[in-house]
Amino acid sequence: MTEERGAASTARTDLDAVIRDAAPGREILFLAHRIPYPPDKGDKIRSWHLLRHLLRRGPVRLGCFVDDRQDWQHADMLRSLCADCHVEPLPRAALPLAALSALARGEALTVAHYRSRRMARWVDAAFASGRVGTAVAFSGAMAPYLMRPAAVAAGVPRLLDFVDVDSAKWSDYAGRRRGPARWLYAREADRLARFETAAAAAVDASILVCRREAELFQARNGGARPLIVRNGVDLDYFRPGDFPDPFPRGGLPLVMTGAMDYRPNADGAQWFAREVLPLLRAGFPEACFWIVGNNPSPEVQRLQGAGVRVTGRVPDIRPYLAHAAAVVAPLRIARGVQNKVLEAMAMARPVVSTPAAAAGIEIRHGRDGLVADTAPAFASALASLLVDGDAAAALGRRARLRVETEYSWPAALAALDPLLEPPSVATRRVA
Repeated sequence: MTEERGAASTARTDLDAVIRDAAPGREILFLAHRIPYPPDKGDKIRSWHLLRHLLRRGPVRLGCFVDDRQDWQHADMLRSLCADCHVEPLPRAALPLAALSALARGEALTVAHYRSRRMARWVDAAFASGRVGTAVAFSGAMAPYLMRPAAVAAGVPRLLDFVDVDSAKWSDYAGRRRGPARWLYAREADRLARFETAAAAAVDASILVCRREAELFQARNGGARPLIVRNGVDLDYFRPGDFPDPFPRGGLPLVMTGAMDYRPNADGAQWFAREVLPLLRAGFPEACFWIVGNNPSPEVQRLQGAGVRVTGRVPDIRPYLAHAAAVVAPLRIARGVQNKVLEAMAMARPVVSTPAAAAGIEIRHGRDGLVADTAPAFASALASLLVDGDAAAALGRRARLRVETEYSWPAALAALDPLLEPPSVATRRVA
């Protein structure tokens, strides 16, 4: 688990004040491919904080899908926050048929996955109402709803938060597979890249999460310049403090957090357990790899054994971070900003990450984290922290200072504000 489930329990109380103080005006249409609550995984962390920010700007109409039955319990809370709310299930039984349809049409599977006539009718009605002043879609998967005739006819600004260049992720997947899976992933990368280009041309503004993703997007889309809106971290919730120690005495806990049914996380955990940990334990036999996160896949569960512990869901990840000898982010496939890294840095913990996991945050090796690109280098970086506790603590303090300076949510989302203002206000500010 990678976000503030404890803090999320107070969300309604906090947002009562947000809505009370919100600026009056036309509604904001917000579309998300996954219900933006609870913020317990990477995309939902960003979409939840984005929704909170939009609610401060005025009334919000929310349209989203639910792919986890447990999340239905939060639908009424979201309805109480929004001027209108359309929440519908993403039926798993229909996904194979959608995939076959996408293959037959030559389109991206991702696009077909989130196609819904009910959602389309609701979106069309929202645009036709004349009350929507701005439309924001979260993730490229929701772009088709901003490209419909009703959306174009409404003549309002349409903003698309791609977050990452998702097609590049599928290309990365293809590079690590063989046989039919390699072909399928490569096909998805190609079709999705074409769709991303079309979607970017159709909307008024494209948004990416970090400079690396923005530069890739720009290179693929004829030099179009997207807006960078960074991820943030809840600096009040994730901060050094007095937490109970969840680890047995005498060990050197190395912690990785994240949703462990997500392919890049599962792949990274397996690589670390099989390639890095044995090298480290040769010199530090008390080192233990703790995999802390929701829904561990069967492959991750099978890692449990000597020197490896798999916790599954925990009520609070902060004690695991606070008492870790080091936090690891061993992702070999990664796009954008890794929330798990921001959270560890906010807790003032020393972090060792692969270049892929560090790129979005632009970790400065030796200043606010350590970056290693091979198993021996990763083990060596960890060994340096285990040997010198003072250096490890200093690295953690600098990491905390970095996120305080650059990664608060209000500061990150402020970059979006000029696009959410009525044209007259934006013009006065420019003048």
